Amino acid sequence: MNYIYETMYILRPDMGEELTEQAIAKYQKILRDNGAEPVDTQHRGKRRLAYEILNYREGIYIQMNYQAPGTVVALLERAMRLSDEVIRYLTIKQEVTEPKAEPAASTATATATPAPVAV
Repeated sequence: MNYIYETMYILRPDMGEELTEQAIAKYQKILRDNGAEPVDTQHRGKRRLAYEILNYREGIYIQMNYQAPGTVVALLERAMRLSDEVIRYLTIKQEVTEPKAEPAASTATATATPAPVAV
């Protein structure tokens, strides 16, 4: 079963723009090569961290949304864990739900006229 995942990761702040783009492309490639469907990436920019991580007070925030099997997430997180450029990451899983059709009776009650009010 496929799930929708959101992975947020923080890159070191001392990486230049070119290295940041290379890191983003590397993680997108891991997802696409292993069957992730639409990979939507948002570059959130450099922000101050809530607390110091590995002697860094700032980090470059990146968010990726994608749909994939669970094994792909394990590969992505392993690559991030072994990398020196990622200082934190978090993946959130949401189950894909099919939209439910509304019963025809509910539309009939929605168009009914309201009862008169006694004064």
